[in-house]
Amino acid sequence: MITLNNTPVRWLGGRFVPARPGESREGAMARAILMAHNASGDPDRLSIRFDAMASHDITYVGIIQTARASGMKEFPLPYVLTNCHNSLCAVGGTINEDDHVFGLSAAKKYGGEFVPAHQAVIHSYMRERYAAPGRMILGSDSHTRYGAYGCMAIGEGGPELARQLLRKTYDIAYPKVIAVYLTGAPRPGVGPQDAALALVEATFKSGAVKNAVLEFFGPGVASLSMDYRDGIDVMTTETTCLSSVWQTDQQTKTALTLLGRGDSYREMAPAEGAYYDGVVTVELDKIEPMIALPFHPSNAFTIKEFKANMAGLLHQVDADAADQLGVKNAPSLVNKVVNGQFLVDQGVIAGCSGGTYQNLKRAAEILKGRSTGSGAFWLSCYPGSMPINLELTKNGYIAGLMAAGASIRSCFCGPCFGAGDVPANGAFSIRHSTRNFPNREGSKPGDGQISYVALMDARSIAATARMGGVLTGADELPDVPADRADEQWNYDDSAYQSRVYFGVGRPQPETELVFGPNIADWPEQIPLPEDLLLTCCAAIYDPVTTTDELIPSGETSSYRSNPLRLSEFALSRKDPQYVPRAKTVQALEKLRRENPDAPSVKEFLGRTGKDTGIGSFIMALKPGDGSAREQAASCQRVLGGCANIAGEYATKRYRSNVVNWGMLPFVAEDVEALGLQPGDRLYLPGIRTALENGADKVAAILLQKGGERQITLLLPGLTQEERDIILAGCLINYYAQ
Repeated sequence: MITLNNTPVRWLGGRFVPARPGESREGAMARAILMAHNASGDPDRLSIRFDAMASHDITYVGIIQTARASGMKEFPLPYVLTNCHNSLCAVGGTINEDDHVFGLSAAKKYGGEFVPAHQAVIHSYMRERYAAPGRMILGSDSHTRYGAYGCMAIGEGGPELARQLLRKTYDIAYPKVIAVYLTGAPRPGVGPQDAALALVEATFKSGAVKNAVLEFFGPGVASLSMDYRDGIDVMTTETTCLSSVWQTDQQTKTALTLLGRGDSYREMAPAEGAYYDGVVTVELDKIEPMIALPFHPSNAFTIKEFKANMAGLLHQVDADAADQLGVKNAPSLVNKVVNGQFLVDQGVIAGCSGGTYQNLKRAAEILKGRSTGSGAFWLSCYPGSMPINLELTKNGYIAGLMAAGASIRSCFCGPCFGAGDVPANGAFSIRHSTRNFPNREGSKPGDGQISYVALMDARSIAATARMGGVLTGADELPDVPADRADEQWNYDDSAYQSRVYFGVGRPQPETELVFGPNIADWPEQIPLPEDLLLTCCAAIYDPVTTTDELIPSGETSSYRSNPLRLSEFALSRKDPQYVPRAKTVQALEKLRRENPDAPSVKEFLGRTGKDTGIGSFIMALKPGDGSAREQAASCQRVLGGCANIAGEYATKRYRSNVVNWGMLPFVAEDVEALGLQPGDRLYLPGIRTALENGADKVAAILLQKGGERQITLLLPGLTQEERDIILAGCLINYYAQ
């Protein structure tokens, strides 16, 4: 079904042949796009300027506040502000809508594009209006992927977008480029989420494509519609790759023409002799309906395999729930197996992966003339944009879904991160959305709540709904409709023309920004002191730690525009004692700044606090999988965090957030062997000088269990600019200099 080749190859004569050491890395589509956007002149160290950017209402306030504090006067490139995450305005009183009002005032003042709430999911909008062959787009959402249109898109933390607003560049080493070679055609009942989950399962755990660009081509591409390609492409984020790009063809050209942008089409394909750092071969005809069990998209199995091994697989989910969530007495999922069938409580088809025209049309066809039943199971459907919703409505598919018992919701990302359709305690939800991380669906394990999300394709979700909640793969139905490669939809953007503010390139400097009471400036951060004494305030030994565990999504994100309020939620569902521990250390640092010779400061440090800063750090084996939200790092910094210590960082974007907020991104070769626990201390003498001198190894003293020992911490790949940002204290300080 999917095979991996991790050795360099060239694409010659319609096949892959081994590459020789030292050969040129020319010929890939990704390379051509990167070089066209590279301002450095160095093909190995890239300085990228993007064609456009996009943010949603969890991130744009902080980005604009950062850029504004650093001297921004106008948006120098098209910047789209969507409102698809905190659309419901149901938590925190006025604060969500206050942010939307701020966003509109910022779009007017600085010259941007503002998409009001319920109009479109961020990625649906950018596909429809901006994605085109050869372009590059930067977004402050991790699922910023528009590769199906030949457009390289990257999801990053907010500071990287602020850099573009300040006319700076996105600086990275030239990434690996991995060929994803598609053959065959999907069978009826097998949808894009099935192919995507199979790809994630095959690549995530090995890290085979981490921080690489995935380049899709091969004869199988022609068998896929644009919606189908989008559905696979958006899920490449879950492989931890950097970006993606697909070959273009007549379907791409037709889609762009229907979107009113046919003149942006150009043919893209690998050049003869194109170099790749590896190959992933996907046999589309061999993929079966899939299910990704809690608590990660890579925990994927065919539905047939799941049904054949339900007891063992469900016992493992029970064990993971107890281990990762700390809920020891949750009802066993094995109880949902009744007469050999698995009973599901909820279905959701939503967002940038699920809410496409083709997915919802297929669901409507599967449910036509049927009923979801009046039992415990219920289904909700969220079209990805108003044009999609309008076309589905015109063609009767929305009416068909409603008649079958499905609830039709607005264009909203909420179910994907716990701000809509939170399942009941103990409930099992199947979703065509992007993630099923622990408690991302909105449950609060600290309050004894637990619910479960499995990822599936819209076709199998509809099949399950047709069976009243009995888990059913779409290929088990006798009449499941096939997906056609030429399946397009007519684009009517009248809803956008009626509601969207189109102000790109037309700033109105006289416009006053509208600040609600929750919108606050970033607190001041000081430059890196000469020495540091850090206290471990959280130690996480899970194999992977997601950004949702570092700063929970859902209702907590309503406070994203108030750094101090939001920081109160840091690690709240993973280690509730992290915030009080960090605040205790931070109070000492505040006293040190006011009076470095205060008795309690001198007692804590064993010396004057004139040159020695006091801070905290978090240890995690592999932190940062998932969302691009900078708050996963900024909340640590707001609470006095000065460093992370990790075995490795799960994603580049999280490590970038750590650096941009002035924290040291330490790596330890065998971090687990250090045995770090909350309360352990780390003394870093001369850390400022070491950073200034370009050191990539730092001698530190670990104070632990009443003793001390010297350890070595690493700072691999730290660029000079990253060093300067950390020395300055954060990106805002760096630009202020």
